[in-house]
This record gives sequence, structure tokens and C-alpha cells, in this order.
Amino acid sequence: MRRTRILTAVLALAAGLLAGSPPALAASTPKVTLAADTYTWKNARIDGGGFVPGIVFNRSEKNLAYARTDIGGAYRWQQSTKTWTPLLDSVGWDDWGHTGVVSIASDATDPNRVYAAVGTYTNSWDPGNGAVLRSADRGASWQRTDLPFKLGGNMPGRGMGERLAVDPNRNSVLYLGAPSGKGLWRSTDSGVTWSQVGSFPNPGNYVQDPGDASGYASDNQGIAWVTFDESTGTSGSATRTVYVGVADKDNAVYRSTDAGATWSRLAGQPTGYLAHKGVLDTKNGYLYIAYSDKGGPYDGGKGRLWRYATATGTWTDISPVAEADTYYGFSGLTVDRQHPGTVMATAYSSWWPDTQIFRSTDSGGTWTKAWDYTSYPDRSDRYTMDVSSSPWLTWGANPSPPEQSPKLGWMTEALEIDPFDSNRMMYGTGATVYGTENLTNWDSGGRFTITPMVRGLEETAVNDLASPPSGAPLLSALGDVGGFRHTDLTKVPSMMFTSPNFTTTTSLDFAETNADTVVRTGNLDSGPHIAFSTDNGANWFAGTDPSGVSGGGTVAAAADGSRFVWSPEGTGVQYATGFGTSWSASTGIPAGAVVESDRADPKTFYGFKSGRFYVSSDGGATFTASAATGLPNGGSVRFKALPGTKGDVWLAGGASDGAYGLWHSTDGGASFTRLGDVEQADTVGFGKAAPGASYQTLFTSAKIGGVRGIFRSTDKGASWTRVNDSAHQYAFTGAAITGDPRVYGRVYVSTNGRGVVYGDTSDTGGGDGGGGTDPPPAGACTVTYQVTNQWTGGFQADVRLTNTGSSAWSGWSLGWSFPGGQKVTQLWNADFTQSAAAVTARNVSWNGTVAAGSSVTFGFTGSWSGSNPKPTAFALGDRSCAVA
Repeated sequence: MRRTRILTAVLALAAGLLAGSPPALAASTPKVTLAADTYTWKNARIDGGGFVPGIVFNRSEKNLAYARTDIGGAYRWQQSTKTWTPLLDSVGWDDWGHTGVVSIASDATDPNRVYAAVGTYTNSWDPGNGAVLRSADRGASWQRTDLPFKLGGNMPGRGMGERLAVDPNRNSVLYLGAPSGKGLWRSTDSGVTWSQVGSFPNPGNYVQDPGDASGYASDNQGIAWVTFDESTGTSGSATRTVYVGVADKDNAVYRSTDAGATWSRLAGQPTGYLAHKGVLDTKNGYLYIAYSDKGGPYDGGKGRLWRYATATGTWTDISPVAEADTYYGFSGLTVDRQHPGTVMATAYSSWWPDTQIFRSTDSGGTWTKAWDYTSYPDRSDRYTMDVSSSPWLTWGANPSPPEQSPKLGWMTEALEIDPFDSNRMMYGTGATVYGTENLTNWDSGGRFTITPMVRGLEETAVNDLASPPSGAPLLSALGDVGGFRHTDLTKVPSMMFTSPNFTTTTSLDFAETNADTVVRTGNLDSGPHIAFSTDNGANWFAGTDPSGVSGGGTVAAAADGSRFVWSPEGTGVQYATGFGTSWSASTGIPAGAVVESDRADPKTFYGFKSGRFYVSSDGGATFTASAATGLPNGGSVRFKALPGTKGDVWLAGGASDGAYGLWHSTDGGASFTRLGDVEQADTVGFGKAAPGASYQTLFTSAKIGGVRGIFRSTDKGASWTRVNDSAHQYAFTGAAITGDPRVYGRVYVSTNGRGVVYGDTSDTGGGDGGGGTDPPPAGACTVTYQVTNQWTGGFQADVRLTNTGSSAWSGWSLGWSFPGGQKVTQLWNADFTQSAAAVTARNVSWNGTVAAGSSVTFGFTGSWSGSNPKPTAFALGDRSCAVA
């Protein structure tokens, strides 16, 4: 399965990105009053769904591990729950490229420190440069240094590495291998500043496709990895010997023996291949290198494994199979630190019939395989697979031997044996993280068990969302894995949409008055591009494509499910009665228009393209351009009609160099009124009306009052509440949004790599505005203080302040004293001061208004010694708050 994912609406985001400030929300003075509400954010569980190109274990602390993804950020392993904790949800809209993580490094000297090299594309798709993020609290908070070049977390070659490394003897020294001919870079102050290593002789020269005009496949893949020989240094002094892998088939490996002052090409090295990984066993004095003829993660037709003896300079080909028998490259590579003679490697690009994993217990002298043929096509496996926690990993397939379902994997470029536990291994694939906890059964002749070790790591790219009034609460259209029907948001669905399995679902819709009728469109290399369901998405059957269709496009279902309008790629807008067995061309509407249905009148459909709104009143047969003017002519535009009311349409979108905002029509698109308070908007959706309200709740991903965020309005857009905060920004959230028609306040938000996130409100009153009182009345506040993470010398906490009075606040100031002498090191969603043990947190510009019954949340990281007791008293101004 090929997994090239490119951020939608890149051009709409091009202006003003990556200003060089830390990844925290900076708001100008609001033009409107924004209320605050505390939301709890979670993922609709899918577990995985994307490529995990890197897994890094800390070498000095047990159970400390990190995973990096190509577009979905970085994660830290939580051993107590065996889950992954996301670390980059604070990346905001303007910095969306920083969720592509090209490398991650965990400091063995100070395990609290972790570094991430971030940036998604090196070509024009990401207009901002890359950055190195540094954390002193295991990724709970970050500081950032911008680089003078781009990084490519989602570029070809992203499975090589690690490109970022911390000197194990002098941890203030770091190296970073750059792409695009930018060479090798070094920091000597723990990642704060970086400079190019001028003496390094080779910036790389390998490109996947020199003729690619987009720059995606034609970029120089650069410096691939950095490995220190820790035995050549002492604590506090820079390591003398450093190895660097370069994307150059003739000159792949370099070495410095004077702490990076001078460099030379390793003599006698093999040529004709790219060095994907370089792993050093200092006990036995071997540098192992995994080679492939291509950069990956999809390509690779030949490969070798070599061992270099660091003391003698001897090279030995230790490949487990003859070169003629390879149809894949090697990439995944690891050494058992408890038993360094044990080495493992992967055939990352062995697509059919399966990936292969190799294991040696004699430093590469002999090898065994994870599976082998008995009598073709029958296989004998050394493992068993249990995917009951993520059953969709079978893809609903029943292949013929030698293929199996589920597969052992594909795109297996990340492979790591736990340095403290020879029985635990994890490896990344194009869809999940697999692992085992009884690996050494391999050597004793027994079977080891492989299971998904991916819970908490959500990496799908979301194209569309729907929340019907009955049936499943959530239907999703996703990149690469198609989409899911969630009947329970806290559980992994048993299967993605099948019959057919779209590689990417581009659009879906349901009939508003008959939610059992659902339609979806998507991309498929060969086969239909549209499918229908008559049981709310539980089961599907394929429709028939009209001539010329090349991609899914957008689709709309009539309010009663009697007909459908489809705007596919490759041909013009089409309409059909029934389930798409015969399509007719719509007239009066341009090809490529976005289409939606009226949610009350089954014969009314709408379309939009290039600043013009189109209306059909005959079931999509003919469209007429509306006279409405002033609508966005550029950028991405999305619009929806209000359920249950004919002609009530909301439209969001545009670009920063033209019209950009939120518009409302009550006459079926004949005219639109722009909401003046909304500076920018990219999505719009509807949810259950607030208690006492007659109009459904609006949700949008927008910029209002100078603030980018997710917003809610319960009064038809007259006032707005920001429902996310700076810790929950999720980078790009502009593809889709919808409320839940059955749960007030619940909102489902699309991300580009963090899956489907949903938020639930603490506000049951539905108020989105109101006046203020200062000071608040006695007894009118409650505080919840929760330590969410704690480690040696440090911790992270969340504070929720609830207005339990009868009037709104217009500004707040909360004080407390630490009983254990703790110190706040960084605080978000509020300003703060600290004097000795006394801390005061004050509202920032966007969350000062707190309606009666609503809450506001802020969080912080801090330091402690001895003990970390919770504060027992809080005061709002000079009034005491109850402590929950």
C-alpha cells in the first residue's frame, strides 16, 4: 500500500507561516468578545493508520521510548498503560509543517531531554523552514530553534536515520543531517543554536526522480544518519569517533576521529547502494549498515547488509540472502544491547507476499527468517499474530498463499529491540506499530507473538466527517485506510469501509431524513470510485462510474436518499436517481465544483466553484448560477446546509490574498451575508442546539478576534466561544468539522495526521457570551488541580477554574501557593508570575470572558525536589475558591 499524503489546502495556508516564535498561540487584541469553555479532547479510536518511520529507545532509562510519524507528530511510550502519549498537539495552524517529524533523539545522559527535527516538505508544499524542537520535560513542553533550510518528514527517504543524534558523552553536542544539499549541522549548546559543519565533505547527491518538476521526488535526500562511538569519549568530553551516513551510492559512510573537526570517507566501503541505517555495537567493535538501492519508503529492489570492524577497518558482507535473491532493500536494523551479538534487520520494501525480518545471534555470521517457505506457496512462520485489538489490520482480506492476512507488515523501516529487555521488540509499518514481548522464543524454536503496540498513536489524515441523527454517531472519510463507522468512539472499529476498499475516501454523505442511506466516494487504482450503504454504513456495495472518472471528488445525497449528485475527478458533475447504476451529466455547473444537498428538500442541491454558487431544484439535472457576489474566488471552500431547514446555507473558506471568512444564506444561496467578526474560516458544521436555544449549534475552524482555533456559537454566529486551547491545536484542522446532533457541545474535528479528534464541553448551559462582574462573588469558583505527568525533578499539571456563580467574568486572576516549593517553568493559556512559593495566573486576551457555569483551563510544567504535594487553597482575587 502506497502512502503518499499531501496536505490539502496548502496554497490557502501559504501566507504568513512559521514566523519563528515558539509553538504557542499568539493572539492580537480581539476584535470581538470571546467566551471561554473547557473542553475535554480525545481521539475517536482507530489506533494507528499511518506510517511510523522511527522508534527510539533511551539507552539509560528503562521503558522510555519515542515514536515519530511522517505527518502526525511524535509520541512517548507510557509503560504503565502500554499506550503512546502525543507530544506535538500544541503545534498551531501557522506551523502545520512541524507535525512532520524527520528525526527524534532521546538524551541518554539526561533522560528528561528529548529533541525533534520537524518540517514536512522540502519543496514548495511547505512554505516554512524546518526547526529543531527541544524539551527538558520529555516532550510535555517545547522550545524551538528555526533552521535556515527545510526538513522533510513526509519526503522520500524519511525512513532512513536517525538524522538527529545527541553525543552520549557530552550531551550539549548534537548533530543533524540535512536534506537538499545543506550538509551536516552541529549544536554545542543543547540545540539552542546550530551551525553547519564546514569540514564535512559531502552533502549527498541521491534523488529519487530528477525529472519531478514538483520538487517532491527530485530533492537531494542528503545526510541520512549520525552514529557516535561512545567508547571513544569520556563523560563531559565530546565523543571522538562519529560515523555519518550520506545519500550517495559511491560515498555512503564517513567518519571523524577528532570529535567532528575533520572527516574522511571510510576506506573499502561497498558501493552501489544507499546506507539507510548505521548501528554500532561498541562491545564487539562492529558497525552494522543496512543498504538499499533506493531511498524508500516505497521503493527498493536490491539490498545488502554489511559489517564494519572498527578496530581493523575490515568490511564483511553479512547479507542473509544472495544479492540475486533480493527483490527488496534493507532498512530496519537493531542490536540487542543485552546481547550485542544479536542483530536484526528488515526487508522494508518486500511488498509481496510480505515483509521479512531477519535475526542473527552471531554478529551476522548466520541468519534465520521470521517466515520461510515449506513447499511453495505454503509458509512456516516463527510467529503468531494477534490483531484483535485492531482487527481492521486484516483489511477484510482473504488472500491466497503465500500472502497472509494480517501481514507481518510493509514499509518496515523502524525496528528496535528494547535495550533493557531482549524479549521486547517494536517495529513500525505503514499502518501501525507492531511488537512482541517474547522475542527470544525465536531462538528456542518456539513462536513469538506479535500484537499491535499502537494504542494512543492516531495517525490518519481526515478528509470528511459526518454525524447522522441516528445510527452510528460518527462516519469518517480518511486517507490511506478509507474510513470507519464508529458505533463507540472509545473502541476501535472492527473494520474499515470495504466493498470496495478505497485507498483514500474523499467525501461522504447521508440522507438527512433517512440516515440509513449513506454514500462515499474515493480513489482506487482500479475499480469503482463510489459506494452506497442502506444500513448506515455497516455494509456497502459499489456503484457504477460514469465515463472518465479518475478520482473520488465530492458527493451529496438527497435529503430522503432518493437521488445523488456527484462531482468526481476526471469528468463533470453527474446526477442519478437510485444507487448510481446510471449517471447523467448535470448542466449549468462547472467540472470540479464542490457539491452538497439541501437537508430538507430532496430535489435541491448546491454547488460552488471559483466564487460562484450554483443551485439545482430538479434533483441535480440543471444548475443555475446564483447572483450572490463577494464569495471567495481562491483557496479552499466548504459549505453545508442546515438540517431541517430549506435554503439555510453556511459557507466557509477563501485565501489570505482575497475574500476569506464565513458567509450565511437564508434564501438558498440567492444572497449571502458575511459574518464580520470572523476574519478567516475554513470549515463549518452543525450540532445539537444548546439548552433553551432554537437554532442548532455552529462549529468552525476559524480565526476570530485575532485568534486561530475551534469555535462554537449557540446564537447563529452572533457570539463565539473558543473551545480548544493552545495545548490542543492539532496543526491543520481545515478539512472537515461537524457537531453531534445528539450530544450538545460535542464537536468532531479533522486533522492531517492526528486522526479524528472530538471535544466534549463542560458547559451545560449553552451560554456563549455575557457581561462581567469584577470581583466575582464569594464562593463563585471551583478549582480542579491535576498532575497529569510526573518524572524525576519535573511534572506537568492542568488547572480547571469553573465559574460557579450567576454572572459572567470579564477577566480573572487565580492565586495559590506550592506547599513543596515547586517552581513553574512554563505555563500555557494564561500569564503567570511566581514569587517564592506564591503563583498568580491571569487570563490572556482570548479567555478572559467566562460565562456562568463555564470553565477555563490552563496547564503548566514545573520542577520539584523531595516531594510534589498539591496546593490545597486557591483564591480568585481576594475570594476563596472551592477545591474539587
